[in-house]
Amino acid sequence: MLSYRNVQKILYGQPFDMGGMPIRQPFPAHGVEQIDPFLLLHHARLELAPGKNMLHEGVGPHPHRGFSPVTFLFEGGIHHRDSNGNSQVVYAEGVQWMNAGSGLIHSERPPIEWEESGGTQELIQLWINTPSQHKMDAPTYDPIPSERIPIITSEDGKTKIRLVSGEMKGQRGPALPLLPITSCMVQMDAGDHYFFPLPKQQEALIYLLDGELRSSCSPEVPLPEHHAVWFNQEGTGIEITAVKQTRLLLVAGEPLREPIAARGPFVMNTKDELLQAFSDYQQGKMGELQE
Repeated sequence: MLSYRNVQKILYGQPFDMGGMPIRQPFPAHGVEQIDPFLLLHHARLELAPGKNMLHEGVGPHPHRGFSPVTFLFEGGIHHRDSNGNSQVVYAEGVQWMNAGSGLIHSERPPIEWEESGGTQELIQLWINTPSQHKMDAPTYDPIPSERIPIITSEDGKTKIRLVSGEMKGQRGPALPLLPITSCMVQMDAGDHYFFPLPKQQEALIYLLDGELRSSCSPEVPLPEHHAVWFNQEGTGIEITAVKQTRLLLVAGEPLREPIAARGPFVMNTKDELLQAFSDYQQGKMGELQE
């Protein structure tokens, strides 16, 4: 029997400047430090003019340890390079799934061909916490192009779901996270409604890049663009209706309920582990990245 999850909280994607890059961040925010196992969500839409050196755009080399920074590409492309020797461009409707593990250095730049043409880049980066027993695993990187991602289409064709991880409607996403994660990139036409089945033990949220939705449980409450909507864990899934044409990211994950010691690019379980991460980085133990 279907039962719908209620909206627990609506979080505005507050705009701010991240080192010269305009982004939106619905969480962490005041009163919501994380939605376990999700630590952070950034939404960026960037217009890049031709003639720029792409090695000076985007995000330069920086370290990570202890979590998975996952990038969902909705438009344009992104070039990932890291200290393990990976160098890969993923384009629109693809995903870069990286587990930082014990630590590495990576950069995230626009594609080099944009030096002549310029382009629009729109993405969401989601930080997913890693279980304590896997925080010091070897780092992994999986570039997932759009053709590897199965598409689930509603009967009327008005809702298209690109299933990145987890299982839904008999399909399985290609990403292999370290804990149960359901994630999908969704486009809905105005007037369409859809029920997304989700495991009861998973925390669930959606982020609207644009458009507007209504939830079946709270139809009088608008769910507008640039907001994250956090649902409670009761019910077998989420049913939403698109008021306007809407693009969204839906993610759900099983909470870890572990202590967190985090600062900047490192997410560990204790203060000592966090201090060790900074020390290892400063000593060059996370490698080097020459772009």
